[in-house]
Amino acid sequence: MYIHLGGEKIIRAAELVAIFDISIEQSSKLSKQFVAQARKRKDVEVIGEEEAKSIVVTKSKVYYSPISSSTLKKRSHHFATT
Repeated sequence: MYIHLGGEKIIRAAELVAIFDISIEQSSKLSKQFVAQARKRKDVEVIGEEEAKSIVVTKSKVYYSPISSSTLKKRSHHFATT
């Protein structure tokens, strides 16, 4: 199954590791370090031109998505229960 992250970006549900609200980047030193390391490896992708509302972590990349974390979580749970 696949999950639409916004824009034209779709990922395989099996690749999904975590979905976070964008506010975690400001409130957690650990998350800042994690994203900084991903940026150094060039493993960060910003989806679309809208303001990011969530951070999606996959096995190979970190995505900044314009879709809220609650909406993305609903989409991912839909695939987990079917």
